[in-house]
Amino acid sequence: MAEKNEETPKVDRPDAGAPDQGAAPDAPPSNSDETPETLQEEVEQAASDDAPEAAAPDASPDDATETPEDSGEAAAAKPKATSKGGPSRREKLEAKRAERQAAAGKRPSRTPEERDAERRERRAALAKQRRAYRQKQKAKKSETQTTAPAADEMHAPEHGPGRPKVRQGVVVSEKGEKTITVRIDVVKRHRRYHKILRSSVKLYAHDERNDAHEGDTVRVQECRPMSRTKRWRLVEVLERAK
Repeated sequence: MAEKNEETPKVDRPDAGAPDQGAAPDAPPSNSDETPETLQEEVEQAASDDAPEAAAPDASPDDATETPEDSGEAAAAKPKATSKGGPSRREKLEAKRAERQAAAGKRPSRTPEERDAERRERRAALAKQRRAYRQKQKAKKSETQTTAPAADEMHAPEHGPGRPKVRQGVVVSEKGEKTITVRIDVVKRHRRYHKILRSSVKLYAHDERNDAHEGDTVRVQECRPMSRTKRWRLVEVLERAK
């Protein structure tokens, strides 16, 4: 009877006490209600949630291997088209610009070499016209010189552009060589007081042949400067001195 009353020693079971040292520390304690099949399904569900998203089913292998550079070049080379499949906005603008140029009669764009060649041709044509005009003017001038009568030797060169002045006076001196001094009497009325004012002006005239003498009435004409004071020339002797 004594042998039956002896207490049997207690043995620790792996599932009854603390978890095994080899088990994962974060694994939840096993329940007696869960079966191996349900545990396997939970593991598969967790693995599927942690996995990255898969590629789209309609993506082709060629799209997956395409590089960003290839895609950018293809997008730049391919012209943009409208939603209806017609020409792009850029093509429409270019067509309108071409139509405006054709309507205005403008020439198409040219290279710098073409523009330079055209400029040289235009300059050559203008130079040819100028040469022809100058030759024509030279021939006309030479013809008029040959047909015109010879100028009188006693006359000094004519006056410049414009009509030369002509004066009449009396010779008061002939001492200079080929030069006479002519006195011109001026009579005029005062603007305000209406008084008669008398004055005289002396001119130095060129006399090529020393034809005029003191006391003669002569006519002189304006000419180019022949000396510091001589700006006139003798035209004719109107009256000889008595």
